[in-house]
Amino acid sequence: MWRVLVTDEMKLGEHQHPDLALDYRPGMDRAELLETIGGYDALITRSRTQVDRELLERAERLKVIGRGGVGVDNIDLDAASRRGILVLNVPEANTRSAAELAFALMLAAARKLALSDRELRAGEWNRKHLGLELLEKRLGIVGLGRIGGQVAQFARAFGMEVWAYDPYISTKRAESLGVRLVDRLEVMLPEVQFLTVHTPLNEETRGMIGRRELYLLPKGAVVINAARGGIVEEGALLDLLEEGHLFAAGLDVYEEEPPPADHPLLHHPRVVHTAHLGANTYEAQARVGHGIVERVYQALSGNYAYAINAGFDPEAFQALKGWLPLAEALGRLLAQITRGRARSLEVSVLGAFECEPEPLNAAAAKGVLEPVIDQPVNYVSARPRLEERGIRLVSRLDPEGRGFTQALELKLVTDEEERRAMGTVLGGRPRLVGIDDYTLEIEPTGAMLVCINRDEPGVVGRVGTLLGEAGVNIAGLQLGRDRPGGRALFVLAVDETPSDEVIESMRKLEMLERVDAARL
Repeated sequence: MWRVLVTDEMKLGEHQHPDLALDYRPGMDRAELLETIGGYDALITRSRTQVDRELLERAERLKVIGRGGVGVDNIDLDAASRRGILVLNVPEANTRSAAELAFALMLAAARKLALSDRELRAGEWNRKHLGLELLEKRLGIVGLGRIGGQVAQFARAFGMEVWAYDPYISTKRAESLGVRLVDRLEVMLPEVQFLTVHTPLNEETRGMIGRRELYLLPKGAVVINAARGGIVEEGALLDLLEEGHLFAAGLDVYEEEPPPADHPLLHHPRVVHTAHLGANTYEAQARVGHGIVERVYQALSGNYAYAINAGFDPEAFQALKGWLPLAEALGRLLAQITRGRARSLEVSVLGAFECEPEPLNAAAAKGVLEPVIDQPVNYVSARPRLEERGIRLVSRLDPEGRGFTQALELKLVTDEEERRAMGTVLGGRPRLVGIDDYTLEIEPTGAMLVCINRDEPGVVGRVGTLLGEAGVNIAGLQLGRDRPGGRALFVLAVDETPSDEVIESMRKLEMLERVDAARL
């Protein structure tokens, strides 16, 4: 049974997994957490619990960290990745709630709802406020992910034209939402009367909507930030509101949270505020709790699709799921038949693949490392551990496919040599179809012997006799050669790996140039 510690308050609901034991202890202090974390397989937190290097070093059994929500700023992703710990979140759980709040802020700012509310509470009946309609206005969205895409749908329902800037979103995705995608932010800003941001906060996005960008907006524009404080520069926003360049703003997030009581934006008559409430609906909180428990269970069961520190998209993982065992097998094979210290691993994706190949890179790296290190390795830890050993990973795309509709080729380069292995998936099963320049076809599984020899009669027979005398049964055989009478390669699938003595006897056969053993 997997033990899961929950250290922050959330609505977990009922889960249907009898092999999952939830220990719900919100508010646990740091000292107690450090003392007890070693007994748990998974940890579920929100933003309060700091999951840092010190905590992870105490977490001897920990396999999964689940963040109930979106941001993972409180988790040391690098330290978790190097330990092979999967980090998960549930960003889609609050998509609807966050999008609705952003749109509510847009409406409230456009119609001066906060100002009118304050005046009415103070006893002032003021019907002179003029607002803005959304109909036939142009909305600019920075970040067309889940939330930005939902906001785009709301905007189109209100009769708005929607533009978006997002260098990581395909034109096809934008077209499906009825959005015009632009390739430069400065192209979009002068054309939109409303602007909303929906990106994470990182080095690329911090301050991306500053004074220059705000001045590019047409006079009388409305700015909304319900993503992360710091994406829109608050000082510049205040100045342009004061100057009258901007009509209004709506803010759910701030550079410092909570903002100081004397923050000038808090008291500005044309700014509507909420206190980081994007995910705060009953429905979203229920989805977060249920979703993170389910996702943690799936991760403990071996599903890496939603590990945000694995470096690939969940949809790509699902699309390539049938190819991952092949990538691992090719990596394991090369690690065992290539001599010398590894310097680089090249992963070439051949043919028509419609998603990013990152899951294949992780699987190949895992396969290469497993036979040569004495620590467990998974899709999360494979890349960092490859880097630790000075092995460079190179990924290549070859849509032409070299005659294959879909195939995968790995090349391992060491300080002594380089070797290649190619494979494909046939009928849902991995197939090894080439080693170096030799063509063959065999299932990459179990114990195998890879032999290079002079192409002459009797070689396989001599090897078969030697193995038979040693009690090693041959389960399969595949041969390839460069030309008649030249050099040849054959692969024997055997029921068990022969002893070192038997392999050494094979290497003494004059017709064999090379013998390598592998277990896949």
